[in-house]
Amino acid sequence: MRKSLLNDAKALAFTLPALVPLMLFWFIPLGYVIYLSFMEWDFMNPVKTYVGLNNYIRLFDNPQFYQALRVTMLFCIGSVLPIIIIGFALALLFERKMKGTAIYQTLLFSPWVTPTVAVSIVWSWMYEPKIGLINLILSWLGQDPIRWLEDPSWALVAVLIVTIWKSAGWAMIFYMVAIRNVPPELSQAAELDGAGYWGKLVHVTLPLISPTTFFLIIVQLIQAIQAYDQINVLTQGGPAGSTRTLLYMYYQSAFTSYQIGEASSIAIIIVLGCLILSGLSFIVARKTVHYN
Repeated sequence: MRKSLLNDAKALAFTLPALVPLMLFWFIPLGYVIYLSFMEWDFMNPVKTYVGLNNYIRLFDNPQFYQALRVTMLFCIGSVLPIIIIGFALALLFERKMKGTAIYQTLLFSPWVTPTVAVSIVWSWMYEPKIGLINLILSWLGQDPIRWLEDPSWALVAVLIVTIWKSAGWAMIFYMVAIRNVPPELSQAAELDGAGYWGKLVHVTLPLISPTTFFLIIVQLIQAIQAYDQINVLTQGGPAGSTRTLLYMYYQSAFTSYQIGEASSIAIIIVLGCLILSGLSFIVARKTVHYN
């Protein structure tokens, strides 16, 4: 009994350094946000008024919430699928051992380690309607210039292009590791059965790297839900709310309208979504590590 208690005390002593910051910077703030979601407060008044579920009721009656939810879903789908497809295609390309592969991989991965704000500022110059590089290229091709960041039809596309460009190289690295871990004897067996390149890809490679694919999908979905920097720099949620996601709506409610209760209820919805996706990510990550 005493030995068991001693072991428990040792385990607690080792985990305490990690638990203290987790409590201070995650659980306590999260509990306070949950508390604020049932209050009406404007950041200035020292008195907080209890309103129960009214913040959630008003939120679900607000058309802007559903618009932001729609934009968030479009942003998730429009960024995650291309990142996965492009990352996988690049991994297959560099598996061919081309000359200068290391240089190309470094260039493609470099956007991921570059701060999103800096990347977005550069892209905002490229999107400039009159002198931007992209419209200049379109003019060479005989196309009319596009007001990328000012037209509601193109603003979300512009933000998606930046997001995909930044993250595709990161997905490529994961896929390269997964493809290299595919047992070569399985590919050789498929060749003996008459399978060509595409046959091996569809029936051998894709099934064996499916845990990596699902892991990347979950992680990219979480990052898409949390996307803020590129939206703030490029469009500030506009024009006409065409790029306002749930996270950006939270920012506007909290720090523009000073509706802290409403903002807190949005934050809780975002946290719940991320927790569900994080749980799935944890399960898939364990399967991926076990496979590797």
